[in-house]
Amino acid sequence: MLEASVSKICSSAASAIGSAVGKEFYDRGKQIFTQLRRKADNEAENDLEDNHERLRKQAKKLYARRDDILALTKTKLVTQACEAWISRVMKSEKEVRELEIKYDIEKSNKKRRSGDGSSELHTDLSKRMAEKCNELCNLCLEENSKIRMLVEKLPERVIIMRGPKPEDKQFLHSTVEEILGHLRDKDAKRIGLWGMPGIGKTTIMKCLNNNEDTAKMFDIVIWVTVSEHLSLEKFLHKIADRLKLNVEGITDPDEISQQIWRELKGKRYLLLLDEVWECLDLSLIGIYESENSKVVLATRYSHVCSDMGTDIEIKVQPLSKLDAWEMFKAKVGRNFNIPDVEEIALKVVKQCVGLPLLIDKVASNFRRMDSIQLWREGLSRFQKNWPSIRIEGIDELIEFLKVCYKLLNKDEKDCFLYCALYIEDYEICIDPLLECWTVEGFICDANGFRVARDKGHSILKELINVSLLEKCEKMNFVRMNKLIRNMALDISYKTRKFNIFVKSHEGLQEPSEVEWKQANRISLMDSKLCTLPEMPYCSKLSTLLLQKNPELRVIPDSFFGYMKSLLVLDLHDTGIKLLPPSISLLRRLKALYLHSCVSLMKIHLDGLMHLEVLDIRGTQLNHFPFDIKHLVQLKCLRMSWLNFGFRDSSDVEYCQNVFSSLTLLEELQIDVDPNSQSWEHTAKVISEEVASLTHLTSLSICFPTVACLDVFISMSPTWKDCPFTFQFSVGCHDTGLYKILDCFEYQNMNCLKFANGELVDPIISGVLLKTHAFEWIGHKGSSRLSDFGIDSINKMRGCLIEGCNEIETIVDGNRIDGRALICLEKMVINNVLELKTIWEGPIHSESLSQLTTLTLSKCLKLKMIFSSGMIKVLSKLQHLEVEECLELEEIITVSENNGMEPDVLPKLKMLVLSNLPKVTSIWIDDSLKWSSLEKIKICMCKMLTKLPFNNENAINLRCIEAHESWWSELEWEDDAIKERLSSIWFQSPSQ
Repeated sequence: MLEASVSKICSSAASAIGSAVGKEFYDRGKQIFTQLRRKADNEAENDLEDNHERLRKQAKKLYARRDDILALTKTKLVTQACEAWISRVMKSEKEVRELEIKYDIEKSNKKRRSGDGSSELHTDLSKRMAEKCNELCNLCLEENSKIRMLVEKLPERVIIMRGPKPEDKQFLHSTVEEILGHLRDKDAKRIGLWGMPGIGKTTIMKCLNNNEDTAKMFDIVIWVTVSEHLSLEKFLHKIADRLKLNVEGITDPDEISQQIWRELKGKRYLLLLDEVWECLDLSLIGIYESENSKVVLATRYSHVCSDMGTDIEIKVQPLSKLDAWEMFKAKVGRNFNIPDVEEIALKVVKQCVGLPLLIDKVASNFRRMDSIQLWREGLSRFQKNWPSIRIEGIDELIEFLKVCYKLLNKDEKDCFLYCALYIEDYEICIDPLLECWTVEGFICDANGFRVARDKGHSILKELINVSLLEKCEKMNFVRMNKLIRNMALDISYKTRKFNIFVKSHEGLQEPSEVEWKQANRISLMDSKLCTLPEMPYCSKLSTLLLQKNPELRVIPDSFFGYMKSLLVLDLHDTGIKLLPPSISLLRRLKALYLHSCVSLMKIHLDGLMHLEVLDIRGTQLNHFPFDIKHLVQLKCLRMSWLNFGFRDSSDVEYCQNVFSSLTLLEELQIDVDPNSQSWEHTAKVISEEVASLTHLTSLSICFPTVACLDVFISMSPTWKDCPFTFQFSVGCHDTGLYKILDCFEYQNMNCLKFANGELVDPIISGVLLKTHAFEWIGHKGSSRLSDFGIDSINKMRGCLIEGCNEIETIVDGNRIDGRALICLEKMVINNVLELKTIWEGPIHSESLSQLTTLTLSKCLKLKMIFSSGMIKVLSKLQHLEVEECLELEEIITVSENNGMEPDVLPKLKMLVLSNLPKVTSIWIDDSLKWSSLEKIKICMCKMLTKLPFNNENAINLRCIEAHESWWSELEWEDDAIKERLSSIWFQSPSQ
C-alpha cells in the first residue's frame, strides 16, 4: 500500500513538470523510496531477531530459577506468594511458546515474500516479544523476594509401612502391646527384639511403626533397615534423608552426625532399627540417650541386645499351635473346605514349627491344591524332603541356622547335636541333660559337677541365644523344634563321629543289626517299645535312651553284653521290674537313670565302678540299695526314702556308712515319702554321714527336726567354707515340693521349708542367711517373719507363708531398724487366718523395693493390704492377686494412704480380685495413673460397683475379665468411659 501511494505521488509530479523531466523524476524517486524501504525492512528484521533472542535468553534464565525453586520444595514448604509467582511463570511460559510459534510462521512467510519487505504483523510480533521480555525480566526480579518465602518442610511424623494389622493377628497384637507398654515406661530407653529369621520380627516392627499410639507418643518415628553390610556413611544418609537434612556434598561423617544430633535435640523420637547384625555405636550417628526418646532394635542374636545396652529384651517366640493353625487356615482360604483335608493340614502345620514365614510360604503352596489327593502328595513331599526342600523365602532361615551351628565351638556343637536324641517337641529337663553332656565329655576342663553345671548352663544359654534351642513355659526345661532337630539329625548322619539313630512313636522301626553296630548314640524313647534284641553288637554305643516306654517290662539277660563303651543309660519311666545281669558288664557306664520306674523292685549295681550319676527316685525297691556304697566314683545321687517293702516302716534297717563311703559325692537328693516313719529314726545318722562328705556342694533333704538340721550344719565343712546349694525341708516329709520355686525361672536356688515349728529358732535364722526362697508352713505361735532377724531375711527372693494361723502381721516395722526384705521378689500368703496387716509401723524406702508379685489368699481377717507408707515403696510390683479375704473392704485403704501421689504402683500390670464379698473400691476415685496396668480379673466381688478409671488413665489396659452379671451392674461417671472399657471387657471363661 505504501509503495502504491509513493508511485502515485511520483506520477503526479512527473505529469506536472513534463514528460521527459517527469519520467526522470519518477524513476529517481522510486529508486530513493526502494532504498529507504530496504533500510527500514532491515532495521525491522533486526529488531525482531534481537527481541526474539532477548526473549529466549530471559525465558531460559527464568525457567531455570523456577526449576530450582521446585527442586527446593522437596525439603521446604512453599508460601502462597511463591505459589502465585510460580503460577505466573507457568502462564508466561505458555505465552512465550505462542510467540515462538508466531515467530516461526513469520519467518516462513518472509521467505515466501522472497525477502521483499516486512509485514505489519512482523513489526507487531517484534513489539510483543519486547514487551514479554520485559515481563519475564520483572518476574526474575520478583523471584528474588519470593525465594526467601520458602519455609523449612517438616519430615512426616510417621511413614506408614505396608504390613498386617496387629488386631487381625493375636500373636502380633500381644507383642506390639507389650512393646508399647515399655515405650510408655520412662525407665525403658532401649528395647531389644530378638529371634530367628522367619519368626516375625520385621512384621512386629512394622506394626509398631504403623500403630496410632506410637505416632501420639513421638514427634517423629525413624525406621532404618540396618542389614549386614550397611556402612556408616549409608546409615548416616538414611537418617539424614528421613529428617530431610541437606547433607549433599558433605563427606565428613562427624559433620553429618552433628547435623542429625542438632535436628533431634529436644525432640521426642523413636528410632526403629531392623535387621541389626552386630552392636552399633549410636553416638556415631548422632543418637544419644535423651529423656523422651527411645530405640527399638530387632536382631537375630540376643547378645546384640545386651551389647547395645537394652533395658528390655523380648524374645519373639514361635506361634502357639492355635495361632499357627488359624494363620494357616486363613492363608489357604477356600481350599481348606475340601472334605477330609483337616487331618492332613494339622500335620502340615506341625511341620512349620510355629514360624510365620514358613507357614505363609507353605500355605501359599497348599492354597493351589484343590483335591485331597494333591494335599496328601504335598504332605508326603514336605515330610520326606524337609529341610532340603526348596521353599521361597526359607533359604535364608536354613542358611542362618547352618551359620549359627558353624559358629559354635566343638563342645557346643556336640551338645547341640546331642539334643537331637530327644523326640520332637519333647521338654528336656535341664539337669539330666547337663549331666549327660558332662559324662559324654562335651564339657571340658570341668573340675567337679558344680563347675560342669555352670559351664553347661553357659553352653545352654548360647544355644538359646542363637535360636538353636528354646525355653519351655515349664521352668527348668528346654526344647528343640522340629525344623532345627531335623537339621541336627541331618548333620549327625553326615558326621560319622556323631552317628545317631533315632526312632520315636511315629512309625517305630527298631534298629537293624548294622545300625546297632554303627551307631554312637541311639534313642528309642517314647516309641511304644515292648521288646529288645537279645544281645545286639554295639561296641561304639555311648548313649542309649529307652525312657518313657511303659510297655517295656523285660530287658533280656544278655542285652548289655556288647556295650562296653556305654556311658549314658536312661530307662526312666519304663515298666521294668528288675535290671538284667548283664548290667554289671557296663564297666564304663557313668550315668544311669531309673526314676519313675514304678514297677522296679530290685537293682544290682555290681560292676558299675565308674558310675557318676544315679537316679532311683520314684521306684518301688523292696530293700535299701546297699550296693550304692560300692559306687566310689559316684558324684550325683538322687533317691527316694521308702518303706522298702515293709508294712511297718519302723522295721526298715539302714546299714551305716553307706553315704559316708561315697567320698566323691558332690550332689545328693533324698526325697522322703510323707508316710515313711523310718526316716525319723534314721535321719540323724544319715545327716552325720552326709556331713562328713568333703566334696558335697548340693543337698536336697528332709530334716525331721531342727536338731537334725543342726547336726548337719555344725559338722559339714563344705556348708561352712564352700559355695553350697541346698533345698532343706525341716519338720515335714514332702521334700521335692517347693511351691515358691514355681515362681522362678531358675529353680536351683537355695530353698528352706520350715514346717510345724513353734518358736523362732536361731538355727533356722542361721540357715536363712543363705536362703533365697523360704516356705514357712503351719507355724504355731504369733511370731513374725521379721523375728528371724533382718540379716536373715534380707537375701530372700521368694517367700511363701501358709497355714500359720496365729500370725497377725508379717513384718513389725516398730521392732526393726533399717531396711528389710530388700531382695524379695515374690511373696505368697495363703490361709493365714489371723493376719491383719502385712507390714505394721514405719517402713524404710528400700524395704520391699524389689517385690514384683504379691498373692494373698484365704486371709480371713485381713482388712488392709497396704499400710501407711507401704504402697510408696512398691515401685516394681507387677502382679497383685487377692482372693477369699472376707473382711477386706478396700484394696487401697483411704485412711492409710490419704494424699498419695497419682503415680503409685507404676509397674503394676495384672490385678486379680476374687471372692471379696465386702470390697467396695480399688481406690476411692480415678486420680491414680495406673500407667502399666494391662489386665484385671474380677470374680465374686458384688459390692465393687465402680472402677477407678477415666478416659485419661490406665492407658495400657487391654483386658477386663469378669462375669456379665457383675459387669452389667457397674456404675459409670459418663458414657465415654463406659464405652471405652466395654470394648476391652471379656466374659470370664468359667461362666
